[in-house]
Amino acid sequence: MKRTAKYSRRGFTLIELLVVIAIIAILIGLLLPAVQKVRDAAARAQCQNNLKQLALAVHAYHDVNKQFPQGVYNTGDKVRPYWSWMALTMPYYEQGALYNKAEAYASNPPYPSATYNWWPWGGFWLAPQTPANPALGVILKNLICPADGRQAFSIPGSMWGGNGDVAFTGYLGVSGLVGDYTAGQGVQSNGTPYDGGTIGIMYYNSKGSFADVRDGTSNTLLIGERPPSRDLYYGWWFAGAGWDGIGEGDVVMGVRSNNLASALGCSPAANWVGFRPGKVTVDCDQAHYWSLHSGGGNFAFGDGSVKFLNYQANSVMPQLATRMGGEVIDASQY
Repeated sequence: MKRTAKYSRRGFTLIELLVVIAIIAILIGLLLPAVQKVRDAAARAQCQNNLKQLALAVHAYHDVNKQFPQGVYNTGDKVRPYWSWMALTMPYYEQGALYNKAEAYASNPPYPSATYNWWPWGGFWLAPQTPANPALGVILKNLICPADGRQAFSIPGSMWGGNGDVAFTGYLGVSGLVGDYTAGQGVQSNGTPYDGGTIGIMYYNSKGSFADVRDGTSNTLLIGERPPSRDLYYGWWFAGAGWDGIGEGDVVMGVRSNNLASALGCSPAANWVGFRPGKVTVDCDQAHYWSLHSGGGNFAFGDGSVKFLNYQANSVMPQLATRMGGEVIDASQY
């Protein structure tokens, strides 16, 4: 007796298969932007948390020392020369052990007879070479923006010609209109003294306190975002020399840093300063604040608050960056 199947099996037709593939492609196309938005939001939130911790660390430093940390410390002491504000505040964002290690190394260098035994980058042009401070190459999560994967790595001395690893940051102290050598010396390039209308909270050898922020700490920028350079020459967190030896471009920066832009070969310089979108592949974008988040970047204010600012805030950056310019700022502009 021959059995016959009650139901016959058949495969997909070509048209049905193409329809299924098209539907899957559409779903993937809809899913990828959503996933990207979720990732961007997560990175932005983590970045804000990092800035909050750093702002609170600056406050704690002020409570103990009665002044804000110097943007770059270089007062002639051979223990902490060129240490950045991030290095000075380590004990206040749970890096006290690293601070003690860095200070102990600088206080008791391995080659005490060497001329630059205290140099944070190591005296790599001397014989024997003095090693860099061990903190120079330590990667700290508090100091890196998760939107930029490059910041999660350090580079060896062989890549920059030195005698120690280097680690990076995406956060710079807002030094006012500019953060170059002239601001650090208290005078402009034409010899006119800087005043509270042009300087910010942290810059080279700064000594300001809360009392000096007369515009109000809630109206004055403290820390902003800018990724390290394409060639990783700028953005060193522990001890940043900057473009002219006082940290601008590494650990501090102004919101109208024309001299930095000019030093990078960017002409006209005015087109490369402020707060505007940027790209890691464009070297001139090192001269202004920007982030890898969509539409703007995170900033910490002097009162410890952290806000995400859209790029339209560029128009009020000079007012927000200075500590006693006396400007009235409409919050709707940022």
